[in-house]
Amino acid sequence: MNVLYISYDGMTDPLGQSQVIPYLIGLSKRGFRITLLSCEKKANYNLHKEHINIMLSQNKIDWAPITFYSSPKFISSYLNVKNLKKKALEICDARGIKLIHARSYIAAQAALHAQSKLKVKFLFDMRGFWVDERIDGNIWQKSNLIHRLLFSMYKKLELEYLKNSDAIVSLTETGKDEILSWDSLNGNELNITVIPCCADLDLFSYENIEEDKAQELREELNLSKDDFVMSYLGSIGTWYMIEEMLQFYKILLQAKPNAKFLVISDASPNSIYPVAVSKGIDPNNIIVKSAQRKEVPLLLSTSSFSLFFIKPLYSKKGSSATKLAEILGMGIPVVANTNIGDQELLFKKYTMGKLVDKFTNDEFSQVIKDIDKLTSTSPVDLRKSALAYYNLNDGVEKYATIYNRLLND
Repeated sequence: MNVLYISYDGMTDPLGQSQVIPYLIGLSKRGFRITLLSCEKKANYNLHKEHINIMLSQNKIDWAPITFYSSPKFISSYLNVKNLKKKALEICDARGIKLIHARSYIAAQAALHAQSKLKVKFLFDMRGFWVDERIDGNIWQKSNLIHRLLFSMYKKLELEYLKNSDAIVSLTETGKDEILSWDSLNGNELNITVIPCCADLDLFSYENIEEDKAQELREELNLSKDDFVMSYLGSIGTWYMIEEMLQFYKILLQAKPNAKFLVISDASPNSIYPVAVSKGIDPNNIIVKSAQRKEVPLLLSTSSFSLFFIKPLYSKKGSSATKLAEILGMGIPVVANTNIGDQELLFKKYTMGKLVDKFTNDEFSQVIKDIDKLTSTSPVDLRKSALAYYNLNDGVEKYATIYNRLLND
């Protein structure tokens, strides 16, 4: 049962290590022979290729990395797609591939091309509404002619992927419902399975935290035993509302003068401190710490609760925040916002934390008024929520079911 998995994201990037490799290891253990085609950034590839290669080889996954080009602009994107298409056809011919699993829209171009040439099965793993994200995130601007052309081209391709794929994966029920409402797809029978961004809950578990190491870390971060820590995990910018998160922190300080804001991110402190100063927040109360994936659980363990606000834009209907699963796995409550993927449904159904809607000071104050109650939520119950909805084994099993159905048709 030979499968080609295509990812535009590199395996030597953090995202590939958290949201691709764990799934593929699980699928390999279920008997699927997987070849992994990925685009690798030169710097990351040189740093991490040996580690990734060993990990994949040990799990009987064949890796076919190609170079990711980032310049010159537009030409590099064309070259990346061209090289993906060429390499995908070579792998299909050489290894008797019966199914291509394409992760997101760029990878799907290569899968659609191979499907038309070789009649292989095609699984379109959407990973959200990528084309609309380019506009919502101001990566493409409709005032720019080239960007308008790209938007139009990929919107047409999006419909081609949905119409021609043999199976579709959406990260959210909200995203699935949105697709099924599109008039342009009326008359097309779509086979959509919802699989959220799952987490490795063996790694993200409070049971793995050693108290002496946690204490050492607190000392390293200059956190006293009385400090009340609010954490944020992930990137800064584009979707993530740092101004609103800092405003929440400012109001939290009124109730908890001993509150510290731990930002676990590769972002430059210079993208955070000036905003804090403009709000009258002492930057010395904000700790910005970058971390390798394996270091994140220990850093999270220092926090009483975690916060993330994502811009509630149209494209976010299809988004599933990996950080939510990871934080809950650590038994830490979350403050987040509505109108992102399935968060409203999930926060109602499971023990997760609190949602805000309007980002107003009054709303923040209401949440902070109950912050002691929130932070006394049972870690066991929070982790149970992660295990119930974001369990990696469940996600792997859903993919295996799709693979078996397509390969046995």
